[in-house]
Amino acid sequence: MEGKLSEASRRAVPSPIQQLSHLAQSVGAVNLAEGFPDFPAPAHVKAAAAAAIASDLNQYRHVQGICDVLSETMKREHGLYVDPLTDFAICCGQSEAFAAAVFAIIDPGDEVLLFDPAYETYHTCIELARGIPVYVPLDPPSWTLNGDKFLKSFTSRTKAVILNSPHNPTGKVFSKEELLIISEACQEKDCFAITDEVYEYITYDENKHTSLASLPGMQERTIITSSLSKTYSVTGWRVGWACAAANIAAAIRNIHVKLTDSAPAPFQEAAVIALTSTSDYYKSLKKDYAVKRDFILQLLTDYGFHISFRPQGSVFVFAELPRSWQISDIDFVTNLIQNAGVAAVPGRGFFHTDSDDQSYNHRYVRFAFCKSDETLEAAARKMRMLAVPHRF
Repeated sequence: MEGKLSEASRRAVPSPIQQLSHLAQSVGAVNLAEGFPDFPAPAHVKAAAAAAIASDLNQYRHVQGICDVLSETMKREHGLYVDPLTDFAICCGQSEAFAAAVFAIIDPGDEVLLFDPAYETYHTCIELARGIPVYVPLDPPSWTLNGDKFLKSFTSRTKAVILNSPHNPTGKVFSKEELLIISEACQEKDCFAITDEVYEYITYDENKHTSLASLPGMQERTIITSSLSKTYSVTGWRVGWACAAANIAAAIRNIHVKLTDSAPAPFQEAAVIALTSTSDYYKSLKKDYAVKRDFILQLLTDYGFHISFRPQGSVFVFAELPRSWQISDIDFVTNLIQNAGVAAVPGRGFFHTDSDDQSYNHRYVRFAFCKSDETLEAAARKMRMLAVPHRF
């Protein structure tokens, strides 16, 4: 019966990232590949979830309190006035919120612009909606937006622009100037924007997250998606949301209900507690992650990597392999797993466009530093035992 499977399912094959993940698990490698924390979630958030379960809040449920708190937060953080009763869809993580948003606005043949490199899930969602992903390459080493390339990518079929900032895999935070280019183009071309803002509270140095929806003329056409996962170290709880104008949010909710009915009830209850954390929590989050970022940057520099861009946000370093190593990203990661017992992600899985330099897409490796100090130190010990270039 395999021949009767859908075309979409045949395209959704395991990526090199997934295959290497299996290899890493088989040898017990230290995991710097996947973007989930291996340290405890905040105690007050866990306690709230446990209390909700103990109170038997375990059935299908919509917790309006999440929307109320998010509405207040968006007003305070971004100057956005959103109606908590009409402008939110609470979903099973940002992934479902994003998918439901795509299904709500994309018809067959619609084109969707994405910035390359890009998180791979976006592509699949667009294709499942029978849309056409169109990639706009960001320019290394700082992954800057080339306004001319971006504007030339629009056609009469362009329906939406996807923006992930802070950005996975590069750690880039889009500048105000870049956001203005995107917002002006969306308004001129009458397009939607869907944002992925899951790393909104994880920025470094002087960089600050600005929601695209907060720019003049953008709130009515922007769908914001985010979640608890990264900010509160609960990637397995699957509580996320989409925020949009009432008519758009209603369409997203209708699709969400048909897909999953409701997000996990006790974790929605805990979300209200998480989202009302004190300002000290967010300051501590940034401070702790900045230390981890600097640790992994120093480790990779000592190891011989060329660090041309320091992450401005997110929990990833996208490091370039030195030209002198004469090795591809997949070969490097495979050897790193087998010889050092440390797992990372080959960068090619994030690229979708060709470049003038044919080796360009094969020379980056993504390392996740959302790990405990013990995990990062273990990775450092293992990598330092391996004399790099000639061993490969």
